[in-house]
Amino acid sequence: MAPRKRELLLLRHGIAEERVEGADDAQRALTPEGRERTIAQLRQLVDLDLGCDLVLSSPLVRARQTAELAVQAGLAPELELAAALAPLADPLPLLERWLGAVSPRPAWRRLALVGHEPDLSTLAALLIGVPMALAPEALQLKKAGVVLLQWPKPPQAGLLGSARLELLLPPRVLLGRRQMPPSGG
Repeated sequence: MAPRKRELLLLRHGIAEERVEGADDAQRALTPEGRERTIAQLRQLVDLDLGCDLVLSSPLVRARQTAELAVQAGLAPELELAAALAPLADPLPLLERWLGAVSPRPAWRRLALVGHEPDLSTLAALLIGVPMALAPEALQLKKAGVVLLQWPKPPQAGLLGSARLELLLPPRVLLGRRQMPPSGG
């Protein structure tokens, strides 16, 4: 039997409330515009046949809300919260568990991870082999943008550099809007 192809769909949370000095960052919610745009982008992902077996989400409110919208849009049947996807946490042990021989759900084909910047784009860069010193600048995920990574066969010698970049979709592509160049000068 051929090894199962695995994919990760990294999804940044949608547009959230602005940071407020003294307020708890973890409680920042999606704005009404953020919810609306995120729903439209998630529907596009479903239309592109990028459905997932499960959504793993950062526990922060804005990410959890994005993950809940993903389930409502039909991108995945359910979600689980994962502290490893919170800002500044280390998601590699989580991924090693899911991609390893003793995965929590051995039959999965595509997982969605909902999290934050710069963590998700740095993670994607490291997984495709960008050196650590360059990883934070190699990719950039806009709010509700996605990266699709693929492992045609199980990683053998660690996760770093083991994935292939399949897609990088900014919100303007998912929403079908052209970004106009700045005028003047």
